[in-house]
Parts: sequence; C-alpha cells; structure tokens
Amino acid sequence: MDVGLLFDLRNPDRWHRPWADHYARSLEFCEEADLRGAGGLWFTEHHLFEDGYLPRPLTFAAAAAARTRNARIGTAVVLPNLHKPAQLAEDAAVVDLISGGRLEVGFGAGYRMPEYDLFAADFKNRFQQVERNIAEVRRLWEEGGVTPGPLQTPVPLWGGFYGPRGARIAGRLGIGLLHISHETYGHYREGLIEGGHDPGLARVSDLLPVILADDPEAAWPRVAPHVAHQMNTYRQGSVEGTGHPRPPLLGPDDFPEAPKADGSWSTLEILTPEDAAVRIHERTKGLPVKHLIFWASIAGMPDDLVVRNIELVSERLPTLLAEAGGAARARTAGVPAGD
Repeated sequence: MDVGLLFDLRNPDRWHRPWADHYARSLEFCEEADLRGAGGLWFTEHHLFEDGYLPRPLTFAAAAAARTRNARIGTAVVLPNLHKPAQLAEDAAVVDLISGGRLEVGFGAGYRMPEYDLFAADFKNRFQQVERNIAEVRRLWEEGGVTPGPLQTPVPLWGGFYGPRGARIAGRLGIGLLHISHETYGHYREGLIEGGHDPGLARVSDLLPVILADDPEAAWPRVAPHVAHQMNTYRQGSVEGTGHPRPPLLGPDDFPEAPKADGSWSTLEILTPEDAAVRIHERTKGLPVKHLIFWASIAGMPDDLVVRNIELVSERLPTLLAEAGGAARARTAGVPAGD
C-alpha cells in the first residue's frame, strides 16, 4: 500500500503568492516528499477556478517527474473528455518516459458544465464518452497508435468515479477504482465480471480528506478558513451553468473537525498519524487498497503545516499502517501481535 500526496496548486486571493513562486514552492514540496519516502505524487485537473486550480496535471507531473526519483507520479484525476485521446496518450507517455516508468493515470468524468463549454465537449453524455475515451487511450498505446509509447506495459489506469455507474465503468474496462467504499466496491466487482475480467485483480485507491498534524486541536483553527474556501468553491462550481441557485457561502465554523458517528469521513479531518492509522484501517479492511492519497495542502494553508503534513504522511504514517495491518493479521491468526 503506497501512501502519497495530492497537489491541486490552488492559490486563493486571500493567501496569494506570485504564481511563479507558488509553482516553484510546490515543486520543492514534491522533492521533499520524494526524499522522505512518499509513495506517490498526484495531480488533479479543473478549469476556470478563480483560485487557479491546476488546469494541466500532466504538464506539472512532467516537471515533478524530472525533479524526483522514486515516488509514483499520478493523476487523480485527468478529464479525458476535455482532451483528444491521441493528445492525452502522447502527453501521458512523455510523463511515463521522463519518470522512468512511474506513471499512474486516474481518469474522471468531471461535473462542471463551464469546463465542458470551454472545450466544446458534450456534458450530457459524459459517462458514455469517458468510457470510450479511456478505452481509446489504452488502444493507442497497445497498438502503437502514438509514438513514442510509454515505458510501462501497461500503464496502471484508474477510474475516479464515486457513483455506481462510474464504478461499473471502471470494472468493465478492467482498471482500478479510485474510490474507497465498500458499497461502491460491489458495483465495481460487478463491472469487472461484466467486462470479462478476473475480480481477483480488483484494486482500489482514494484521496482521503485528511491532514496530519502533531497537534490537531491547535492546527484546526489555522486550517479551517482554507477548508471553507475549498468547500465553497466546490459547492459554487457544482451549480455553475445549471440554472440552479448558488448555495450560501459557509464559514470555518460550519465544518466538523471530529469523525462522524457512522465512521465515514468528515469534510476534512486533522489527525495525528496514530489516529489516522486506526481510522484508515477501519475504513479499508476487506478492500484491495493499492494507494492512499492525502492532501498536501488545503487551498494555500500555512507552509509550516504543509511541511509537517508531508513529513508525517511520508515517514511516520506508512510504518503505523504496516503495524496496524500486522496486528490485524495476527489477531485473525490467533497469534500475539508481538510474535
């Protein structure tokens, strides 16, 4: 199980730094994470966000690949419906070559009409289209339809889908599911069987709404304004172009900082590595988890918290997760955990 970090490069006006400096600092964070043993560096795509949400994840992934040596380099996610399949296949192949075969490509359908309008894409039929486009990117690689091709054969592919329809699409395509959910996993397995794939090859990953800190209680009031900004932009963006009224803006006090009673994740939780390992083990047991992805930063949050989060995710958490897994296996086998 790899443990990695996701960067969305948001740079809100309230905490704005010059764009070139912001990108340079983010690449430094990638280098730091790689040096400290992070299992993955992930980048995500959106367009027309006022805070400059990263629009070209594969471009930034190429820069990160050139500055790192060991971490997997991934997209969580890229939106294939906003790209020509041949262009996307070429861009991803170049990243795989620069990285020495470390690329993981996560695909998503997207949910914002303005993004589809920007690229003159069909929003209504986006799920049918995303399935076709993922299949076409893979075909181009397999049949030599673009040159040069990627170093890996095959490149690990993921479907970043949160509902039953998308989970079945990922299954039919025989790719990983970029969502950790016992309920959705059932639909994913159904899709694997429908597509003629061995369900024993299922694999899941996800972006977890977690930041690590030594003192979560002290960190929360410093992070909460950034959480409010992030969630407000998602909420506002989800209704743009739909004719639905814009939802009211939320403030830092509108977001819970404690785990929900049903065990599901809150909007964002700030946890110690020890508490995070327990929560993650509870939420993922029984699922074939390959990657765990954590926010590197929330919408321009303070650098000292970002640095410590990277350190704890990269160095401390993997050991604790391994210990939790070992203890669970020992309990199942009836062997004392220390033996």
